[in-house]
Amino acid sequence: MANKRILITGAAGFLGSHLSDRFIKEGYDVVGMDNLITGSLRNIEHLFKLKEFEFYNHDVSRFVHVPGKIDYILHFASPASPIDYLKIPIQTLKVGSLGTHNLLGFAKAVGARMLIASTSEVYGDPDVHPQNEEYWGNVNPVGPRGVYDEAKRFQEAITMAYHTYHNLETRIIRIFNTYGPRMRLDDGRALPAFMGQALRGEDLTVFGDGSQTRSFCYVDDLVEGIYRLLLSDYVHPVNIGNPDEISIKDFAEEIIRLTGTDQKVIYKDLPKDDPKQRQPDITRAKEILGWEPKVSRSEGLKVTLDYFKNLPEFSGK
Repeated sequence: MANKRILITGAAGFLGSHLSDRFIKEGYDVVGMDNLITGSLRNIEHLFKLKEFEFYNHDVSRFVHVPGKIDYILHFASPASPIDYLKIPIQTLKVGSLGTHNLLGFAKAVGARMLIASTSEVYGDPDVHPQNEEYWGNVNPVGPRGVYDEAKRFQEAITMAYHTYHNLETRIIRIFNTYGPRMRLDDGRALPAFMGQALRGEDLTVFGDGSQTRSFCYVDDLVEGIYRLLLSDYVHPVNIGNPDEISIKDFAEEIIRLTGTDQKVIYKDLPKDDPKQRQPDITRAKEILGWEPKVSRSEGLKVTLDYFKNLPEFSGK
């Protein structure tokens, strides 16, 4: 019997490449799609030799067509860090709106189940802590982060509309801060920024007073949650993240200890609309998917640091 076939958009990105690995491991044929605006072929070059993998260099905001049967679609195409979506705001809005619309139409045409990657950013700078799926958020639609936040909120709305009005099988995951190998050092998020600064012998830059919190989930745990949600029968949004919360100041000091460097922490002004707190309530994921994170932050950070150390700019290879 032929393998099930899954289309993964954003396949050359951090998460898309790990998802491609996982679904090939599970016996699927994977069709990767990416316009490489933030993704890198380096993340998936190990897959090109496999008969179970094919790749399209394509922008889903234009149109989407893949010949042959498609059973599932994972829509992970989007800039996902402030440094990217502040640089390419229009493309960020388009991939969340036009791209999602195109993929939903394609899913309807071919009878595929589609999971969209939403984000904890739909909660904005939250008034509720920890954040649960019933909370509607506190988002500034015209602020600098609005291009990403509102793209994801629209993405959720149109996905649910296709489910309601076209009976399309859809799934919505809200991803909290995730990390691991294949992250870009220059993507502007705290973890790669801190590790890059530490490895270069620079002081670590914390924005604001460092009291704002994040909750970091290792990529393998996230991928497991995505896999379980796709194959579940649950259509409403589900938070996937690690509720182990830490302040950015404490996190910077943790990275300094991990890297064995002696830099200090320096402080700069907090960017506009930067969320003060991030911690997922994962009750729904536990109850519906039987999922919770397994990898501790200390364990995941060691693996991630080893990955960064082996990059050409640090290893000299």
